Amino acid sequence: MAARDSELNTYNRSHMRGMSAVLFCLAACVTAAGQKSPPSAEMERQFKQAMAAEDQGDLIRAESLLTGLHIAHPGIFAVDESLGLIYVQRQDYSRALPLLEAAAGEKPGSDVAHANLGAALYELHLNQRAEFEFEKAARLNRLNESALQSLGRVRMDEHRPADAARALKAALALKPGDPDLQLDCATALLAAKQLVDARKILADLADADNSARAQALMGEAYEQDKDFATAGRHFTRAVELEPSEENAWLLGAELLRHWTFSAAAFEFQAASQKFPDSKRLRLGLGAALFGDAKYAKAIPVFADLLESDPDNAVYAGMLGVSCTTVMEEARPQCGVLVRYAQLHPADAKASTYAAVSLLHQPDSQDQRPLARKLLESALAADPKLAEAQFQMGTFLQDDGMWKESIPYLERAIALKPDFSQAHYHLAIAYWRTGRKQDGQTEMDLQKKFSSQQQQDLDQRLRQLTTFVVEVPK
Repeated sequence: MAARDSELNTYNRSHMRGMSAVLFCLAACVTAAGQKSPPSAEMERQFKQAMAAEDQGDLIRAESLLTGLHIAHPGIFAVDESLGLIYVQRQDYSRALPLLEAAAGEKPGSDVAHANLGAALYELHLNQRAEFEFEKAARLNRLNESALQSLGRVRMDEHRPADAARALKAALALKPGDPDLQLDCATALLAAKQLVDARKILADLADADNSARAQALMGEAYEQDKDFATAGRHFTRAVELEPSEENAWLLGAELLRHWTFSAAAFEFQAASQKFPDSKRLRLGLGAALFGDAKYAKAIPVFADLLESDPDNAVYAGMLGVSCTTVMEEARPQCGVLVRYAQLHPADAKASTYAAVSLLHQPDSQDQRPLARKLLESALAADPKLAEAQFQMGTFLQDDGMWKESIPYLERAIALKPDFSQAHYHLAIAYWRTGRKQDGQTEMDLQKKFSSQQQQDLDQRLRQLTTFVVEVPK
């Protein structure tokens, strides 16, 4: 969908401004409003001057004349509607709203008045009220395709694509072949998983090969149809036609969705340089690098994201996974994670990740008090976190506290029976404390679940990619 205000401004100019051109005459409007005496010639003259000024683009003069009429003669539909539309053209929707509300009340049978009011409400993010007004406009005039199109758009904003599709299909029936309406309708149908109808509309699009939006929608259609190669070609074509942030995101997300990590990283890297303020592009880049086993390169991406949004638990989690996967050398960017964990003690996973990253730094001995504090914080926040129980157990073993480590490792295994590393460390603890048979049992279990570590990493990656490709704009 196009941006909210560009949608409405187009609607204002084609229908709201059109209303001013067919406001009948002021006398008729005054009579309709229930005035006892007809307007004076001066009132008529001022109103015509206001309309002429507006047509010439002199909104200041038009506003001045209409404001004077509104104050001197309240309750006149033509004046209230026209003055409201002046404010709409200036995008001053708060001042437009009471005037358009008054106009809709003064002429309740006008579908255009209700559509105008709905448009202003939509701009003010009062979507439920906007939907009500658009519905009323559509009931009053079944041929008002713009009211139906606006109704579809507000329903899309409310995440009701099936309802949106019904309104947009009705609008398209009134205005077949309109490319913007076709694209809006296809967007809603795809979101509603009505693939057959969506593809029919897309097939009817004129010059679809040269429309970036059409190509992106075709990519989504082929994605839903599980023809991933063709989907990728359409997303690529969309970027070629219009290298926007949105299209770059769609292409990168498509590659990421199917674990084509190297290609995804390439696209996200290029797009991030072009759109440096886009957090979702950087998020996609980090996920692609992580998926491509380039963990060290993913760390600074996630660290920068967390620094830009210091309370974001998602960024902290991603940085934590990356920092605890790369152990071979110091990663100073992981300090961002430690600061986050200290400020967010209720985030048990972040505290655990931060502790592990500290324990694998070159100066880990100096960091042990802080690491223990973070592990204690994690266990206090979530004693059912198997990773935190395991890390506390191994922490104690590093200090030679074999007996003390056993309860933590046993709890880790109770919480996650296929925890291979926990079985291994518990086996060592049992052997060190004279429980040879128990140790052998645990070592057998470690061998049984030896592939689990890679499976856990794959699961993390699946969760990460699923989250990233579904992230909102």
